[in-house]
Amino acid sequence: MDQLLRAAPDSGPRVTLLDGFTVRDGGAADRPVGGELPRAAQRVVAHLCLAGRPARTAVSGSLWPDVPEDRAQANLRSALWRLRRSAPGLVEVSGGTLRLAVGVRTDVRELRAWVERACDPRAGGHRVTLPRPELLGDLLPGWYDDWVLLERDRLAQMRLRALETVAGRLAAAGRHGEALQAAYLAIRSEPLRESAHRTVVRVHLAEGNLAEALRAHDTFRDLLRDELGVPPTEQMTRLVRGATRLRRAAS
Repeated sequence: MDQLLRAAPDSGPRVTLLDGFTVRDGGAADRPVGGELPRAAQRVVAHLCLAGRPARTAVSGSLWPDVPEDRAQANLRSALWRLRRSAPGLVEVSGGTLRLAVGVRTDVRELRAWVERACDPRAGGHRVTLPRPELLGDLLPGWYDDWVLLERDRLAQMRLRALETVAGRLAAAGRHGEALQAAYLAIRSEPLRESAHRTVVRVHLAEGNLAEALRAHDTFRDLLRDELGVPPTEQMTRLVRGATRLRRAAS
């Protein structure tokens, strides 16, 4: 994945799908490409950002699943024609397959590359970084195609697990402030996810902030009670039980 990113020049066109669909030329002015692309053309580009190099039949079947195959193929031809007029060179057609042109960057690819680096056990702690703010948005909000909904959930879960991993690795490296940032980004994405809240408690404990650790536990406990009517798991309880003993011993 890093090789793919290096192959794409920094000044090339960039497609964003997180927090909404845009195509920009990547030049000094970073202008929108082709103005407002027709929705059918947007859907083709978005699908290629997520699917890589699919067959034309796979693209038409995914984008127009409720029409006959010949009609779906005609819709795809029309969308590609409009795309060539509005944003020439953005998509390459090779035989029976489609793909984004070489050099086109995408925020989804950048997110996947960050996840790979964050979760690579061979990478040293100095390489662990927080994701850039533009990689934190939802995939294509307001789009409700099945292929979008599935990928939206998959990317969100992938990013969530990576944030928790990064929080743990940053904490182990003594970078507690950044570790808390990563953990709270995970909580913002999924407020009821206990593993993210446990990470917050662990980071506070690693810093020696027993009161903050207990406060983080109590906040999550109250949230669970109000939203689901259940207590935290034994894993969370064990964390704060040890913190409570330490505080009593110190006093």
